[in-house]
Amino acid sequence: MTERDFLAAELALGLLEGEELLTARGLAASDAEFAAEVERWQQQLAPLLDTIGLETPPEELWERIFAEIARRGEGGSEVAVLQRRVRNWQRAAALSAIAASALLLVTVLPMLTKPAPQAPAAPLVANFTLPSTPTRLGVTWLPGQRDLLVNAAGLPGDGVHDHELWLVPPEGKTISLGLVAPDRSVRLHLSDDLAARLREGATLALTREPLGGSKGRPAGPIVATTKFSST
Repeated sequence: MTERDFLAAELALGLLEGEELLTARGLAASDAEFAAEVERWQQQLAPLLDTIGLETPPEELWERIFAEIARRGEGGSEVAVLQRRVRNWQRAAALSAIAASALLLVTVLPMLTKPAPQAPAAPLVANFTLPSTPTRLGVTWLPGQRDLLVNAAGLPGDGVHDHELWLVPPEGKTISLGLVAPDRSVRLHLSDDLAARLREGATLALTREPLGGSKGRPAGPIVATTKFSST
């Protein structure tokens, strides 16, 4: 960074005083490019002063440096060079602390404020008790996978009929969830639209249909009904 860059940054951050402050203000009033540079520093760095603590080298370190300069005598090119170097070190220390804090805010703060991931929705279960038989048909809904597990172990098949599973919404017509394979467990993958309708308390119905299932609406009798509940 040039001397001019440091001056613009220090003016933006309020680090100047005395003659340097008057010089910088006069330059900002007469030089559009310098004024724009000051504004750029204000937009990028000044807000950080409200969120970070001041970090500077120990005061005794600066005292030792200035004492050494004084020991070498007043004036002279060597002393002037040392004074400029100390000034640049002070500037670099202040700006480096701000830059490091800015990097911390950009990289770490978003991770600290990032919302915790939501836990996956809990499965839902339902059980059909078939009349006049000890057979129970279990249904498990896995929202994360959009899969419906149907356990029909013990459900007899007669080669003439198929059992079909239906969702019975509070309003509107029943919706087929698929055929139930007799004496087997099946996994049915549902569409997003259909999956959104499955929730706790939703009513399910099991019907006996002609072989191959119905054509959009239940054609056979309702064998049993049940409701989804949380596990």
